[in-house]
Amino acid sequence: MELKPLDPKGKLYLIPTRLGDDVPLEVLPISIKKVLEQVNHYIVENEKPARRFIKKVSPSKSQRSIVIQTVNKYTDTSEIPAYLTPCLNGESIGLMSDAGCPGIADPGAEVIKIAHEKNIKVIPLVGPSSILLAMMSSGMNGQSFTFNGYLPIDKADRKSTIKQLEKISLEKNQAQIFIETPYRNDKMFADLKAILHPNTHLCIASDITLTTEFISTKTMSEWQHEEIDLHKKPTIYIIQRDY
Repeated sequence: MELKPLDPKGKLYLIPTRLGDDVPLEVLPISIKKVLEQVNHYIVENEKPARRFIKKVSPSKSQRSIVIQTVNKYTDTSEIPAYLTPCLNGESIGLMSDAGCPGIADPGAEVIKIAHEKNIKVIPLVGPSSILLAMMSSGMNGQSFTFNGYLPIDKADRKSTIKQLEKISLEKNQAQIFIETPYRNDKMFADLKAILHPNTHLCIASDITLTTEFISTKTMSEWQHEEIDLHKKPTIYIIQRDY
C-alpha cells in the first residue's frame, strides 16, 4: 500500500484567552500552554494584550520569537490572506481574541473563513466563552437560542429591537442573547426595565469567571425593585418571554 504524503501545511489553532485577570490555568486547560510554547506566529485582536497573555501562560517563551499580525476593526480585509502565509510554509499559527474564544463576537472569524478556503486545518481549543457560560447558567432554553450581538444605539431603534426580540422569544420559545458596550450597561438595564413585559425573564451575567462574577435570572417585575452596578463590567443579557 502506498502511503499518501502528509499535508505540509501548518495548522490554525483557535486559542481562547481569559475573560479577565484570573490566573490563566485556573480557567484554561494545560493544552493551551503547550500550544503557546510550540507556536511562534500569531494573529490577534491587539498586540499588547496578546503578548501579556502569552507571557503570563508561558513566561519562559522568548518574546523575540513571536511574530504577530493584528486583525481588528482597523484592518484592511484584503491583507488578511497574507497573514496565513506561515501555514502554507508549514508553520502553525495561533489565532487569539482579546478575551474569550476567537471567532465568537470577534473579528477573527474572517481569518478562519480564509483558512478553510486555503484548506488549512482549523483546530479549536477548549476555553471560556462568556456567551455560552451565560447561557448555561441562565436557566433559559438551551435547546433554542440566538446571539444578536450589539443592539442599536439610536433610542427608537433600540426600543423596537428589544420589543422584537421579546416577541420572537415568545413565539419560538427561544432565548435571545445580546451584549452592550460596558460603559453603556447601566443605560441598557434601565431601558430593559422600561420596555420589557413584567413576565419576561432577564438573565444578567457580568464579570463571568472573575471574583466579582454576578449571574442572576429574574422576571422583569422582580428586576424593577433591583439596583445593580454594571458600569464598565463585561455583561451578557438574555431575555425570554414564556407567556
